[in-house]
Parts: sequence; C-alpha cells; structure tokens
Amino acid sequence: MKPLKFKALLKQTLWGGDKIIPFKHLNESMENVGESWEISGVKDSETIVADGEFAGRSLNAVVEELQASLVGEDNYKRFGNEFPLLIKFIDARQDLSIQVHPTDEIARKQGKERGKTEMWYIMDSAPDAKLYSGLKMQLTPQKYKEMVENDTICDALAQYPVKEGDVFFLPAGRIHAIGTGCFLAEIQQTSDVTYRIYDFKRKDKDGNYRQLHTKEAAECINYNVEQDYRTEYVPTKNQGVALVSCPYFNTAVYDLDEPMTLDYSELDSFVILIGMKGSGTLTDNEGNTLTLQAGESILVPATTQTLKIEGTIKFLETYV
Repeated sequence: MKPLKFKALLKQTLWGGDKIIPFKHLNESMENVGESWEISGVKDSETIVADGEFAGRSLNAVVEELQASLVGEDNYKRFGNEFPLLIKFIDARQDLSIQVHPTDEIARKQGKERGKTEMWYIMDSAPDAKLYSGLKMQLTPQKYKEMVENDTICDALAQYPVKEGDVFFLPAGRIHAIGTGCFLAEIQQTSDVTYRIYDFKRKDKDGNYRQLHTKEAAECINYNVEQDYRTEYVPTKNQGVALVSCPYFNTAVYDLDEPMTLDYSELDSFVILIGMKGSGTLTDNEGNTLTLQAGESILVPATTQTLKIEGTIKFLETYV
C-alpha cells in the first residue's frame, strides 16, 4: 500500500494567528487558525484520507481495516484500532495557557484513558517569540497553589527565547506554555487531556474566565528542577539527526539537498514525515511516488521497506 495524505483539521482559537494557511498552501479564508491537526485519531477530531483508495475514510477506520500492516505488529497489540500519535502545527498570536498533562498512570487514576507526552519543533517564529518549559525553582504543591492564586506562577517557570530549529521535549508532568509569536510542530500521544493551570486572567468571547484545573494539575506536576529544558542536538546536512527517543515516539530531523534512501525494513512501525521546508519526491520500494512539501504530513505504512527521497527538503520523521 502507498503512503497516505490527510485533509488537515483547522482549529480556530482565541489565540490563533495567520501563519498556518499560507504555510500549508491552502485556499482558505479562515481567521485565528491556532492549530492544524495533521494526522489525528482523536475521537470526534479524526483526520480523513485525502486521496487514493482510502479517500474519505477516517484514520481510525483505516487502522481498523489494515491493522498491523499499517501501524506495525507491536503497535497494533498495544493500541488496537486507535492510532497512537497526534501531529499538529500550532501558531500562537497570543500566549497559550500555562498547562500540564498527566502520565498514563495518573490519568487512569483520574478516570482518563491515557496521559500525554509531547515534543515541540520550533519553525519560523517571531523574533521575540518565547515559551515556558519546566520549573526553575523548587515548589511544593501548596506553594504552587499559592502562586497560581496570587498570579505569580510564571515567576517559577523557566522561560526560553526561541528560534527555528529549537526542540523541547515535554514528558508528562512538565509545566509548559507556548508563548506569543511561536510557530511550531507538535508530536504527541493521542490524548486530549490538558489541565489548565493559569490563563493570565483572560476572558473568552462570552466574557467568562476559562476553567482552571488547579487541583488535578497539582497531582500531575513533576516538581523536579532541571538545569536546562531545551533539547540539544547538532544540525547536520544529508543525514538523520536524532531529537527525541521515548516510549511514545522517536523523532529525527532530516535536512536534505541530495537523494537519500531511508531503510525501514527492520522497523515494526508506521512512520510519519512532516514537511518543514522545501519539497521532495518520495518513492517507496513498491514504486509508489508522491510529493512532500512544507506544511504537509505523510503516513508511511509499516509494510514499507524503503523510501527514496529526492529534492531539497527539511522534514521531521517520527514513529513509535
């Protein structure tokens, strides 16, 4: 079977900007698009196959039919008919709320199906773009609650100015927030469990404060303080550079200006390629050919043995 492309789900938000539609080369006139859900099996927000024999069908319906041949033997045993990753582009015109996600264990205790571990790859963001990731000072659960109540919680968080190519790994339990001017790709577990800690006293379009989850969040936060929460790596042309490896996903970045063949013959997993810059032609071992350009995401089935990529293109590769 050939790799799959999907129709993106565009999500309008209070804080959304204007970068996603031109980045994805879409003929749309929507405003305040904060997120593009590229590949999603989240209930009620599943992406739909764009073309080919599965056109018009949801991702989870395709998983249900193809099972291990799409996602891999181990993944199908582990996740069944639910696709395990959610891929997004995010454009923040304003600060997002300060938030945290539970681990799988804590999520199940709280009556949720699973937690959420994720990562960010920063794209062409505003010159003054910043984000929050992790604690920079030791807190107790009681001190955390006090700082939320007196509007000083941001003083306890590590803040980073960001530029294109920066990477942040966000294991479940790490407090974080995307800041004004950030444009990024997000890879995460298939989960929509988010606990909002602080929302800068903003009101929604109806004049109401958004709900906070101070108590639930307190149970989830990893209160350890680390020296640096940024992921360090050395960008290198024409080879894969590993960024993140965890139980939920493995991600690398490729910056190619000469042909390269990716060998997936020993990998028991689907692979997702996320276009960051430029464009390329992809040819698999069965002779299927398609293009990948900036703003597109492609799902490569687990049965694919090799994938030849030609062109000048920068992309993320992720799999479970």
